[in-house]
Amino acid sequence: MSTTALELAATSSEVLNVIAAFVGGMVIAGGLIWAVQFGMRVRDRELPRPHADEHPHLPDTGPVHEEREVREPDEVPHSTGRERLLPHELHHAGSRRSEDQHRKRWLPGKSGSFGGGGIGHA
Repeated sequence: MSTTALELAATSSEVLNVIAAFVGGMVIAGGLIWAVQFGMRVRDRELPRPHADEHPHLPDTGPVHEEREVREPDEVPHSTGRERLLPHELHHAGSRRSEDQHRKRWLPGKSGSFGGGGIGHA
């Protein structure tokens, strides 16, 4: 092959690459335009947004405040004479209100973490 034929082949390959990139970009742009139009049609079919007077309001007594209570684990009942308990035989809550409502505090140096919470050994 002559140099002119090689240059022509290289040039035509570059042109084909540019055309392929342009066509690919047009396909992607067309897909994005279609997706936006589809989203607009779906949004038009949805219920309208509520007006300001349709939003919930605070009660007349004012905002509801947080309530704190100390909970303790509720023991799982043991099966009597059977292999296991079935889910419908268990009660609904995993904890119950504790008799003692005083919050437990950690003692300094006794954080309860791994290793006993001491200052460590050198």
